[in-house]
Amino acid sequence: MEEERDRIKEAFKHKDWNEIRTNDSWAVFKIMSEFVEGYERLSKIGPCVSIFGSARTPSDNKYYLLAEDIAYKLTTNGYGVITGGGPGIMEAGNKGAAKGKGISVGLNIELPFEQHYNPYIDSDKMLNFDYFFVRKVMFVKYAQGFIVLPGGFGTLDELFEAMTLIQTKKTGRFPIILVGKTFWEGLLDWVKEVVLEKENNINEEDLNLFKLVDTADEAVDEINRFYKKYMLTPNF
Repeated sequence: MEEERDRIKEAFKHKDWNEIRTNDSWAVFKIMSEFVEGYERLSKIGPCVSIFGSARTPSDNKYYLLAEDIAYKLTTNGYGVITGGGPGIMEAGNKGAAKGKGISVGLNIELPFEQHYNPYIDSDKMLNFDYFFVRKVMFVKYAQGFIVLPGGFGTLDELFEAMTLIQTKKTGRFPIILVGKTFWEGLLDWVKEVVLEKENNINEEDLNLFKLVDTADEAVDEINRFYKKYMLTPNF
């Protein structure tokens, strides 16, 4: 037992996280370190909106250009932008924020494919995570709203987790904006026709947890409309 403790202490000394992760009990300290660093650094960023979408979206895609425009317009309205820090829609979000000279945050995570941080993140606002669940806490805790563009499983995971937290009142209400009607309508039809009407697994009022839009102006207007009813302050 003492030898195991010394081995883990040495791993912490050299920040050998792979070694630490081999022991579930000691991995708690790595998890704690990610929470502490995230809380300390993000507590100072002020009002921001998280932008989600696929890491695979190329820079000439209409949704990439739309995400960039949304982020730019958010900064002109006084918001910063938080993304997952990677390529695709995330890059577009940080690029638009940088163009608008606004706060540009990247919550990066190492993955076996796709993910690498983009060059448009503020140098003092780029955080790296090993754990998805820690990263998702940061998205919710330090954002005044979610803007969700077309993406894959990761994007859907973040969307449904946010709606679940609001639905179950585990977090305060904040705006969730889905961008791209042709992409989202099929999923939303299934939610309404099967999940709600056929199976009765949600309440009709749960359909009000999100708004569906097509343009950058509509997306930003929905954020602004929400906060006309509430005082805009960082939600932490």
